[in-house]
Amino acid sequence: MKKIQVNIKHILNTVSEESVRTLQEGAAAAGLEKLNKGTGEGNDFLGWLDLPSRTPAHHLDEIQAVADELRNSCDYVVSIGIGGSYLGAKAVIEALSNSFDAYTPALPNNPKVLFAGQNIGEDYLYELQEFLKDKRFGIIVISKSGTTTEPAIAFRLLKEQLEAQVGKEKASKLIVAITDAKRGALRQLATEEGYKTFVIDDNVGGRFSVLTPVGLLPIAVAGFDIKKLVKEKASDDNVSELYAAARNALYQAGKKIEILVNYNPKLHYFGEWWKQLYGESEGKDHKGIYPAAVDFSTDLHSMGQWIQDGERTIFETVLSVDSVKHTKVIPSDEANLDGLNYIAGKRVDEVNKMAELGTRIAHVDGGVPNIRITIPELNEEYLGQLIYFFEKACGISGYILDVNPFNQPGVEDYKRNMFALLEKPGYEEATKAIQSKLGE
Repeated sequence: MKKIQVNIKHILNTVSEESVRTLQEGAAAAGLEKLNKGTGEGNDFLGWLDLPSRTPAHHLDEIQAVADELRNSCDYVVSIGIGGSYLGAKAVIEALSNSFDAYTPALPNNPKVLFAGQNIGEDYLYELQEFLKDKRFGIIVISKSGTTTEPAIAFRLLKEQLEAQVGKEKASKLIVAITDAKRGALRQLATEEGYKTFVIDDNVGGRFSVLTPVGLLPIAVAGFDIKKLVKEKASDDNVSELYAAARNALYQAGKKIEILVNYNPKLHYFGEWWKQLYGESEGKDHKGIYPAAVDFSTDLHSMGQWIQDGERTIFETVLSVDSVKHTKVIPSDEANLDGLNYIAGKRVDEVNKMAELGTRIAHVDGGVPNIRITIPELNEEYLGQLIYFFEKACGISGYILDVNPFNQPGVEDYKRNMFALLEKPGYEEATKAIQSKLGE
């Protein structure tokens, strides 16, 4: 099996190869050692590290069996979760699905996976519930506590609707909870109602959870091979170290923004997953590279000008896919009014790759360093490999920055303010304080 490749040649006008290698052999190697030995900060959240090797086949079989039950019983399955409980599954499903799958009807034993709980959009939830009226649907609800506001609201609404449409007893067989092993509101409800459950391990944080039931169950419901996704990987620590070292060398040289670039529209949500992984892991103590993502060539006609000629605080990491699944050849046209006969007979993907190469050359010439990550093709094996590569490099990179890559203290601040504004019980003093601020 081929492996993903990391090429740093086009950052060497900004940082020296020696500086990258020194960082790789020093801080990156030390970060990898902290990961592997569990000696760094956040070492109680390293359960994801050996998932590809320690996930037993019978556990994957159990997930697949539950997925098959939902596939047999539902035309639509709503996966409810936010952050890492949503983005990983969405990224993989979008990368592997037909681009127009959402516009085709659901088929027997092949349901569509929909998502909720990732926002508090009233119109979104209203329209989702209207769509699901009189349809066969099931629910996967993902929350360690069961009290996270966004998914809890969505679950309360959809649970009520499902019970109204099919009855409480049948609904309990169409709801699967992925939650804490022993504690929390969702665990209590699942026990009382008899829902099928899977466990979110205490030592796996949400943004590292895509290769657990959190991601695997929705992906299996969508019809993809989770055994290939989780297939044990011969971890190439060198490429993880190299990527972590290269991006930190650029950060130290004043490049504060990393733009993840793809030239395949199927990777849009992979960029969204990557943004959470790196933003939530590294953005601490007033440190961290700001993660952004673009879809080329689409965004070349919107963001391309800024990237080419704007402030030189950025670098790009390009996800380059070697092989596509289908063949489309550009036809010749006798009138040639569009002037495209010069590429007649070429495959569309060849044109796309020349757009990629030409853009990379232009951006490097314009002072934008460029890391290139090459993926052989978009399938379960390589997506699993790419996910694990980025996760491992993220842990190493966080340790190079000297932050805890596995906590997220900053995300609690908005929640405290929201609860105070909503006058949640227990937040009375915070409510008074924030009302005082608003009155200033």
